[in-house]
Amino acid sequence: MHRDNRLAYWRANLRLVAFCLAIWFVCSYGFGVLFVEQLNQVRIGGFQLGFWFAQQGSIYVFVALIFFYAWRMNRIDRKFDVHED
Repeated sequence: MHRDNRLAYWRANLRLVAFCLAIWFVCSYGFGVLFVEQLNQVRIGGFQLGFWFAQQGSIYVFVALIFFYAWRMNRIDRKFDVHED
């Protein structure tokens, strides 16, 4: 692979990782700690939304991020012709 392609591939990978980390941070720290009081005004299934995010919502988001990362990384791999078939 040409040096410019390697750098572009690495930049695309880092952008994707940074995006996923930002979502992870907002969901785990933001919703579970910083905005818990505001979120607790809303109830889901009898539980306060802030509590729900701290206990279960973050886990659902983390699992969704894993699938999103794998899907998006496969597209990036194909774009730069480094995919595995």
